[in-house]
Amino acid sequence: MAEALPLVVIADPIDAASVERLRAAGRCRVADVAATPEALVGQLADAWGLVVRSRTKVTAELLQKAPKLAVVGRAGVGVDNVDMAAASARGIRVFNAPTAATASVAELTVLLLLLLARDLYPAIEGTKAGKWPKGGLGTEIEGKTIGFIGYGRIAREAAKRLAPFHPTLLAFDPFVPRVDDGTTLVPLDELLQRSDYVSLHAALTPENRHLLNAGRLGSMKRGARIVNVARGALIDEGALLDALESGAVGGAALDVFEVEPPTRTALLAHPKVVATPHVGAATREGQSRAGALVVDELLRALKGEPLTSLVSPTPGVSA
Repeated sequence: MAEALPLVVIADPIDAASVERLRAAGRCRVADVAATPEALVGQLADAWGLVVRSRTKVTAELLQKAPKLAVVGRAGVGVDNVDMAAASARGIRVFNAPTAATASVAELTVLLLLLLARDLYPAIEGTKAGKWPKGGLGTEIEGKTIGFIGYGRIAREAAKRLAPFHPTLLAFDPFVPRVDDGTTLVPLDELLQRSDYVSLHAALTPENRHLLNAGRLGSMKRGARIVNVARGALIDEGALLDALESGAVGGAALDVFEVEPPTRTALLAHPKVVATPHVGAATREGQSRAGALVVDELLRALKGEPLTSLVSPTPGVSA
């Protein structure tokens, strides 16, 4: 009987075609409460599987309400919205869609770097406001040094896209022993001292929260610029604002924030800040891939097959 099938709860919006494919497979019941998040609590008691993006926080308290839960699928890369310790203690397997948004986020990284390099955001805003702000001068990417903090899939794809601009590429990632793409692995302190642009691509862990604190921001090449498309809490936002005000940091392009939506209005209003609303993965292609990969993994789990994208609770840097 259909009632005996495992229940998969879709808590956050994912690709509609992927949801229909999961239903059509006939191996589970599907409760899609993405449009009505208040209905999630009522589905947890019988849930075997749970699919989330970033909106739903899979806390220990939520897990206690889901005694039958066996798998949690994150339709994206980062799992900092999942209490991995609580899930592991229950034997709940957590998986993600690690390659879904790689191209999307890599392309946004390049876009934000170029906006910062040419100081284009103030020029765009001024022109739209009826002004003709031709006084400022940007810089070229060619010949500059770009440093990646975290050198996983996304950073490597960004590096590939930046290579035709002929910059010097550096990376810090203690979990990457070697690279063969022309990027040079260096210690974090050296990267910060040498880089004209610093691009963050690390997963957020308790160990690297506020990785860029006041001390490290102060050790950067004066006027260097920062791109963050990873997680907001990698940067101490108060220290970043101070560094922008003093000129120690020459600009920042932020797609992610410590609190989302962000609450530091002075940081958002700063003329050297380009702010976007966590849209790195928000492309049609990226979202389609995320839904497809999560459903592929759910179907493997339902068939009793090995999973291909289990997330370890062990902290890491690459993303």
